This record gives sequence, C-alpha cells and structure tokens, in this order.
Amino acid sequence: MKIVFLVSSMNAGGAERVAATLANAWAQRGDSVTLVATFPQKGASFYPLADGVEFVWLADRMGTSRNRLLLGLNKLLALRRLVREARPDLVVAFLTNVNVMALLGLKGMNVPFIACERTNPAASASCGTVLKALRRWTYPWADVVTVQAQASVAAFRKMVPRIRRLEVIPNPLPPALLEAPVALGRPDEHGRRKLVAMGRLVPDKQFDILIRAFARLALQHADWDLVIWGEGPLRPVLEKQVADAGLASRIALPGRTEAPWDELSRAHAFALTSAVEGFPNVLLEAMALGLPCIAFDCPSGPREMTRDGEDALLIPAGDEAALREGLAKLLGDEGLRADLARRAAESVRRRYALPEVLAQWDSLMAKAGAGPAISGGHGPA
Repeated sequence: MKIVFLVSSMNAGGAERVAATLANAWAQRGDSVTLVATFPQKGASFYPLADGVEFVWLADRMGTSRNRLLLGLNKLLALRRLVREARPDLVVAFLTNVNVMALLGLKGMNVPFIACERTNPAASASCGTVLKALRRWTYPWADVVTVQAQASVAAFRKMVPRIRRLEVIPNPLPPALLEAPVALGRPDEHGRRKLVAMGRLVPDKQFDILIRAFARLALQHADWDLVIWGEGPLRPVLEKQVADAGLASRIALPGRTEAPWDELSRAHAFALTSAVEGFPNVLLEAMALGLPCIAFDCPSGPREMTRDGEDALLIPAGDEAALREGLAKLLGDEGLRADLARRAAESVRRRYALPEVLAQWDSLMAKAGAGPAISGGHGPA
C-alpha cells in the first residue's frame, strides 16, 4: 500500500513519536510510506525513521511569499501536487490544523483520507474559533476521523455532527518498551525513592497541585522525593512554589530529558495530574515500564488506559484532597505499589502492543476504502 502521512513537524513530542512508530512499522512490513512535514521551518526528525520511510518537507515544494494568504495557498497547491505525483492509496493526517489544511488542499482528488485528532477535541483549548469552524466544515469530507479514547466520541459528534465515520484508535507502545525490563521498585543506594511526573510546564498539567499535595506529605514520607521532568512557561512560578514550601532539596524540576524511559525506569511511582489529555503517552509508558501510577480521571485517556482504575489509582479530576489521600496510600504501601506495577505492565503491554494497534489500523484503512485488497489499485484523479 502507498501511504502519504502528513504531520506538522517531527520535533520531540507525543504525536511525532506515534507518527514515527507507525510510519516505521508500515514501511518495515512493505508499505510505501512518504512522511510529509507541513511546518514551514525545516529540521531533522527527532525520532529515528526506518530506511523505507521517505521524509519530505513540504516547504521544499512551496514558493515563498510575505503574504500569509499567498503562503497558505502555496502550501495547499504544493500538497496537491505532491499527492498527485505520489498517487497514494491512502492519506493519513495528524493534528487539527494539518487535517484541515489537507482536506482543503485535496478536495475532489478522490483519495481515501483518515484525519486523526491528537487531543481530546471536546476539551482541549488548543483549537481556536476559526480552526474549530474550519474543522466543522471540512471533517465531513474525510472518509474516517479518529480520536484516541472512547470518552471523546459523544462530545465530538456534537461538535462535528456530519462526520461520516468516527472511530477510536489508541496509540501503540513503541516496540522497544515491550522488551524493556520493568522498574525494580527498590530504593536507590541512598535509600531514597522518586515520585516522577513528566510534561510541559503549562497550566493544563496542574503540576502546582501535585507540588502542594506532595508538600503536605513530605514529612510523613521522608524517603521520597518528587521529580517533575519538562520545560515550559510556568517554570518560575513552580520554582517559587517549591522554594516557598522549603522543599528545594526534595522537589526537583530538572528540565526536559532526552531519555524519558531511562528516567522513568529509575523512578518508583508516577503521577499524572493533567486537567485534560487526549491519550497521555507518558502514562502509558510509565505503566508499561512497571511503575505504580496515580492519575486524575481527566478527559480523556486515563480511565480507559487504567481499565477504570484496576491498573492504577484513578483520582477524581482536579480533586486535590483525593490526590493527597491517594499519594499517601501509594507512597506508604509497598505491597500496593508492587501489585499495581505488575498489573499495569501486563495490561498495557498486552492491549497496546504494536501488532495489536496495527491490526486496528488495518481495519480503519479498509473502512476508509484503502484496504489491502485494493492496495496499489488507485490514486487520486
């Protein structure tokens, strides 16, 4: 099958990691994959790409202009030319702005199209008024639209009521995580344990709530430290919060890590305190590595990923007192941590293994009109 896969960029990020995982898997099984980055500022792919993946910057095919309207038109025409030349069996696009741009640019070309939302579209604030209106107008042109969790479906149908087919498909675990050893759960050489969180230092991640909850428990759990990996605009605010609590030696904000799995594997528990998620990869990865996890039951993702709280402590969204109570239980009960760690690793490694998710993608491709039976059989007019 010939697949054109559209992404904004291939910088470090959850959507980009999933795009690389899928593109590599399809190429390695024999599909022809052209991965197209639509962002005008070029660069290398942060994630390794298989030899069979052709990586293209749409900017290389565009004319230049200082007029934003002309630049946007150039982008649409460049994409249309690329797809006409590639004659793919399927176009897959990630992220709302890329989906809308591609649907506009490829209108009338008669190529199967799957548009993929990468957040909870009903709860995310990342999509402005104009983009929402364009999404409502263009998404009914897609053969299939996907969200990442069942919790997103009903609300999104109300937002875009004329979608032809709305499907749920989760992110796959990277293959390396299926083979990675699980975290040992033993304290380090100094007898200390780490509660870890990861994400952009932005309001939606609610790390201020996590810091307050941990600060209230720090005296009772003197062998535990909190480490929040990530970078973002709230760094000064969070650092002041830590300093004001007198816990600079117990709460660290070391910045972004290039080796998140290594840091997770050295941790002893993981916390997700987001106000909203689409499908939190970091929670999936922490569970796969055998970390006992605690997560807010935010829209969307954590409830499905933890099987309604069977494989992690699921806390009412935004409930700081419940978070504090759950953390006290998690940090203070080694048996509970061991049980949650075992169940989490077994559950997500089975449900989100790459072969399992690829089979779901094959079903989506067929529903979009690009199943294996017609592979190579047509392209856009």
